Amino acid sequence: MHLKELVGKLEMVASAGDLSVDIRGIAYDSRQVEPGFLFVAIKGFVTDGHFYINDAVTRGAAAVLLQDATAAPPGVPWVQVCDTRSGLAAVSARFYNYPARVLHLAGVTGTNGKTTTTYLLHSIYRHGGHKVGLIGTISNYIGDKKLPVERTTPEALDLQRLLRQICDAGCRKAVMEVSSHALALNRVDVRDFNSVIFTNLTQDHLDFHKDMEDYFNAKARLFKDMNPKGTAVINADDRYGQKLVRLGRGRVVTYGVRQTADVKGYNLQVKAEGVVFDVASQWGNFTLDLRLTGLFNVYNALAAAAAGLSEGYSPDEIQEALAGVTGVPGRFERVDCGQEFTVIIDYAHTPDGLDNVLLAAQGIARNKVIAVFGCGGDRDKTKRPLMGKIAANRADFIVVTSDNPRSENPMDIIADIVSGFDGPGAGKNYTVVPDRREAIRFAFHRAQPGDIIVIAGKGHEDYQIIGNTRLSFDDRKVASEILKEMGYDKDR
Repeated sequence: MHLKELVGKLEMVASAGDLSVDIRGIAYDSRQVEPGFLFVAIKGFVTDGHFYINDAVTRGAAAVLLQDATAAPPGVPWVQVCDTRSGLAAVSARFYNYPARVLHLAGVTGTNGKTTTTYLLHSIYRHGGHKVGLIGTISNYIGDKKLPVERTTPEALDLQRLLRQICDAGCRKAVMEVSSHALALNRVDVRDFNSVIFTNLTQDHLDFHKDMEDYFNAKARLFKDMNPKGTAVINADDRYGQKLVRLGRGRVVTYGVRQTADVKGYNLQVKAEGVVFDVASQWGNFTLDLRLTGLFNVYNALAAAAAGLSEGYSPDEIQEALAGVTGVPGRFERVDCGQEFTVIIDYAHTPDGLDNVLLAAQGIARNKVIAVFGCGGDRDKTKRPLMGKIAANRADFIVVTSDNPRSENPMDIIADIVSGFDGPGAGKNYTVVPDRREAIRFAFHRAQPGDIIVIAGKGHEDYQIIGNTRLSFDDRKVASEILKEMGYDKDR
């Protein structure tokens, strides 16, 4: 494909050289450049791609898309635009021949519940044996083929490549998680989505977004600029959801439990083994019996059901598809080695997420609730005391530990969390064990029959970041190893 074809729809500030040069690939990392590639120089948070233009040219770049013309390389065609992030999204979609236009693409956004809602909607789409794509936090799927994940929403180039692979594999539907970072950084074109689903908005990512209004505005782009022929599925019980209802350009379908909604859940029965509830909708009334527990999963199921119903799936198909979902990795996931207490692993890393998970644990506990959690370093510091306060209110005992401390001193992070506690001092309601493995071990040895231990913050993650080092660490594996050390083994 010629460079002029790739950049034809961009608002060019300036250009130089032969724009008819043939482009055989695109890269935004100079180390990935091969002969004949277009190198896109992006101003990042850690470094600036413009610094690596010469390296890209040395590796064979046939042309450069840049923002800063002072970095333009001599002897190589270049195109200047105002924003190379948006430019990368546009040229990537063009290079891969607009795969989203072939797919029915659903996007799920919100602070909490994206992953589970995506899994549930994926199950609905797969009902009847259809091949479906999934792009998310835990894993990507092309039909039954599982692919690795680097971030919740891939960079624009990687996303378009993945969507093309999904199309070429014969999929005609796909569902993906859409993060606020991806929206703010123009990784996705919101017009590509046929359905957009909003779960909720609570405090998170305030290290990236300056305040909640900025965070909301990033999410709102998905609805304000959506395809006018698309459908917006919105949580009517969320105050930010109410604002989105007024902003959506396309058809709006609401869901909820408390407020009037197009798809409304009622008669909720939340048990340890799952939830059962009735659903009233314009498409008919029916009952959902899920093997996922907690009020938060009622909302996740309603979101997926509302999306499915609005796309023409019948209540019977919704029932069957959702009943078949036995769990989502790292989302209220049990570790069972035959011990007399319950161990739950969950990704909850926000105030609202932790509150929901501990509330669910309270609802099914036969004895006490023990929380093991920390907070990530180099991230939103204001949520740490809030999470401490929530844990103090919901848990009977807390083990404060490390999450991904990154460049921060773990004890400083822990001090921020502890500042939110309302109860008596250390040793009575909580203790501090900075080493996460030892914190889990401490909680297990303290547990009594009937207790529930919630290990929160990392969920499906299989690593821990300390300083600049990424270490192997999976809460599920660590919990299982410690339980077996204690003599528990379900398979014996």
